Amino acid sequence: MGLMLAGSGVAGAAGDASRFSDEPGPYLGDDELPKLTPPIVELGGKFLGPGNIPHGVLLPGGAVWQPQFWVYGTFRSALQSFDNDLGTGRSELVSRLDLFGNLQLSGSERVLIGIRPLNDGAQFTGWQYDPDRQDPFEDHTNADITTLFFEGDFGELFPALDPTDRHDLDIGFSVGRQQITFQDGFLINDRLDAIGLTRNNLRFPSMDWLNNLRVTVLYAWDEIDRDDNAPDDGARLYALFTQWDTVFGNQFSTTVDLDLALVDGSQGRGDLIAGGISAVQRLGLVNTTFRFLFSNDIGSDGTGLASSDDGQLFFTEWSITPYHTHNLLYANAFYGQDNFSSAARDPLAGGPLGRTGITFAARGIGAFPAPLGNRTDDAWGVALGYQMFWNRNRTQLIVETGRRGQHTVSDNDASAISFRLQQAVGRRVLLQFGGFLGAADTGPDQQGLRAELVVKL
Repeated sequence: MGLMLAGSGVAGAAGDASRFSDEPGPYLGDDELPKLTPPIVELGGKFLGPGNIPHGVLLPGGAVWQPQFWVYGTFRSALQSFDNDLGTGRSELVSRLDLFGNLQLSGSERVLIGIRPLNDGAQFTGWQYDPDRQDPFEDHTNADITTLFFEGDFGELFPALDPTDRHDLDIGFSVGRQQITFQDGFLINDRLDAIGLTRNNLRFPSMDWLNNLRVTVLYAWDEIDRDDNAPDDGARLYALFTQWDTVFGNQFSTTVDLDLALVDGSQGRGDLIAGGISAVQRLGLVNTTFRFLFSNDIGSDGTGLASSDDGQLFFTEWSITPYHTHNLLYANAFYGQDNFSSAARDPLAGGPLGRTGITFAARGIGAFPAPLGNRTDDAWGVALGYQMFWNRNRTQLIVETGRRGQHTVSDNDASAISFRLQQAVGRRVLLQFGGFLGAADTGPDQQGLRAELVVKL
């Protein structure tokens, strides 16, 4: 079966050369269709295939569901080694599998279930190479469900309640165990048992500078990991997130996120209120982000906890595409006062500063460290990098240098240079090579190399 592109014929009436023709274009043959990579399992309908949409099933509320089930995921296997002057490095071969089953019921309703059968939190199945170990193999296989949620839209789920679409029933919702990320992962980056409600496309006649306002409220009751990446059984999280798409005349537009979260922690872990405001915009040819975050420990005696502490964090990103290239030149920086604490952080997410660059980021697999660390305790840091693409964007190289210091310890600064080379192989395989060299002003130097195989399932 071919795919017909409506309006693909010649231009319309004379004097209106940009108008699409009313005449349909020809069908595309199978050899002319774009080459698509389907999921490993497709039941009930093709994820990216052409053809007619099935009639589906009419529900009592007026919704029409066309059930389709897809299985997809990502397999990663990394061989990596790092060392320092203290001799406390590690060599390992570890693997990770993120596998998902997506039951698509309609364009807005679905059920998603996911597992990570090769790791238990930050412990991965694989080999740890150490001369003192008798058995290098570690088995952390499991059948724990790491993702299971239902999401939809009230207006689409019960269209009979508002057949003319005059009322504000288009409220999105999601309930279950799901990945939650806000403020680009600075404020929340965790899988939570949560329920969220979202109202999008809010506009007000008296505010012509506001293109769109999104408001989300969230309540999480379980699976909450604190800022130290450790679980806090019994904790509760309450949050309000807003996003403002603004435009001022024809000269300047920006997207502003204003978010607030409250964590009611268990005994000894502290209660926390944390929030952030960010602005993302383009200034001429430069892409920019400005971000301010704060946290306040409200549940202890003020001595500071690893999971809940006071602090402020300023962060900025700048990037530009050099002329006549598809490459990216970027410079990112942060300044932390005291110890900003995230409301929730996954065991694999590391600290809040991973966004600064590959020199600060956690790898999400194994024990390979961030060369300069990603915790915020009284620290400042910068990263300068260049990202290059070639071979029809199938080859990518990032070279980055960074420096990190602390306000309270003047001789504890450190520098590092990192690289990451990625090469696509076929349509599902990615090879990745990376490494770093780090030098501290007074502490131990360190270095690391890694190679990773990524397979898109």
